[in-house]
Amino acid sequence: MSTSTVQQSSAASSALAAATGTSSILGKDDFLKLLVQQLEHQDPLDPMKGTEFAAQLAQFSSVEQLANINTNLQSSLNANAVMTQSINNAMATNFIGKEVRANTDTIGYSGSGSAKLGYTLSSEATSVTAQILDSSGNIVRTVHGLSTTSGDHEFEWDGMDDMGKQLAAGTYTLKVVAADANQKVIDSSTYVFGKVQSVRYKSTGTVFVIGDQEVLLANITEISGG
Repeated sequence: MSTSTVQQSSAASSALAAATGTSSILGKDDFLKLLVQQLEHQDPLDPMKGTEFAAQLAQFSSVEQLANINTNLQSSLNANAVMTQSINNAMATNFIGKEVRANTDTIGYSGSGSAKLGYTLSSEATSVTAQILDSSGNIVRTVHGLSTTSGDHEFEWDGMDDMGKQLAAGTYTLKVVAADANQKVIDSSTYVFGKVQSVRYKSTGTVFVIGDQEVLLANITEISGG
């Protein structure tokens, strides 16, 4: 390797470090700075050939076009996201008054009547028990003898505690404990049913108000007429 080549390589490396700073991405401005530095530090006795200069200009043009495409694409994605959110917000009002099923373990109990609840078993069990917990995590009601087959199941909670006393309005939690013949825990998930009372638009997304709880649109898995 000639001395001039080493000098040019060293100059290019220094220019690259100066152009990019701490960034690991070489943008079009950095590429242009690097090209200028190469021209300034080239060996007068062995200057850059015209073909090499043309090739680098072509590369710079390609980098600039790619950067412009990326900017335009990001702008398009942002516009589409805003449009999609606006459409979702407009359509969300159609859910008001509809009965829905929501994948959640939170029960927004009104303080009167019963609550329709459900659970899904990943496989067949020999025993299934549902527990209703209050906001402090205390078990206020235990429901025994629920269906043990795999799949979806529904049941009604009458709003009473284990002593037969009517519970107050508030937020409760549904927990399902399922086990097989060897007392091995079987995976389960819970869901609740309720009527959509209103829609709220929040920074985190659109939510439906069911009872006293907020449910994300993504957690709604079934809709039926009001």
